[in-house]
Amino acid sequence: MEDLKRMAVFAAVVQHGSMSGAARALGMSTSAVSQQVRKLESDGGVTLLHRSTRKLALTEAGQRYHARCAAMWAAAEQARAELAASRDEPSGELRLSATVGFARHIAPALGELLAAHPALRLRLLVDDSPIDLINARIDLAVRFGRLSDSTWAARRLCGMQWYLAASPQWLAQHGAPRDPDALLTHSWLGFAREGGGLLLDLRSPAGEPRALRVEPRIASNNQLSIQQMCEAGLGLALVGSMDAHEALQAGRLVRLLPEWSFGTLDIWAVTPQRDAQPAKVRQSIAALHAYLRQVPGISD
Repeated sequence: MEDLKRMAVFAAVVQHGSMSGAARALGMSTSAVSQQVRKLESDGGVTLLHRSTRKLALTEAGQRYHARCAAMWAAAEQARAELAASRDEPSGELRLSATVGFARHIAPALGELLAAHPALRLRLLVDDSPIDLINARIDLAVRFGRLSDSTWAARRLCGMQWYLAASPQWLAQHGAPRDPDALLTHSWLGFAREGGGLLLDLRSPAGEPRALRVEPRIASNNQLSIQQMCEAGLGLALVGSMDAHEALQAGRLVRLLPEWSFGTLDIWAVTPQRDAQPAKVRQSIAALHAYLRQVPGISD
């Protein structure tokens, strides 16, 4: 590493035409610059510079050596410029992880950012199973619910409400539950969990907590599939307010017990590092946040 530093100093001396000029450019003393050049000459056993009171001149060996040093210096400057560009301008590949149900929001959320920055590329990995951000080289993941403790950085983007819903066909055949106790007698769709069972954390219109455990007849590890089966009339389900907005508006689903709260689901932007986020990550998080705040069914 010391040799690389001395090569950079030598390249600066030639570029600026003097020891003092290089010293000013590098933030070093003139004597320190001179010492670095003398060390290069001593280690190499050749004279690189002819010194006089007025100017410096390269020897033949110095000319050949300088060509290599200048190339190294230029490569280092280019590397610094590319780092600065990635910090200030979105570029390169953005590896983004999202769930199956959320993937449809990626295009409208990031479309303008991608259009404005042609050097930015997107690789979208869609999977409902948790992905190890480090092993999969993920730059940004959209996660839901309670996050496990980790060294990763998480920023809350927004939240959505859990709604209790059923299809009109189901309600015509089985009737609408009038209170939470009636939920125990209905057929449920739910998220597949170890140990089974779906725990409902409710709050009454007065804010009083109530807990119920139901056993789903149909379980899935994909929330979108649960909602689709609910729309098909296979039972009751908890659906996200953002996910179910269109189905509720179109009448494919009916919200039940709307005066009761069934909890919220937080939406997070998760990254594998906390500091020095490149522009492609920072601006993608900002674009996702701005987009989600305009989506029906979303709350801050």
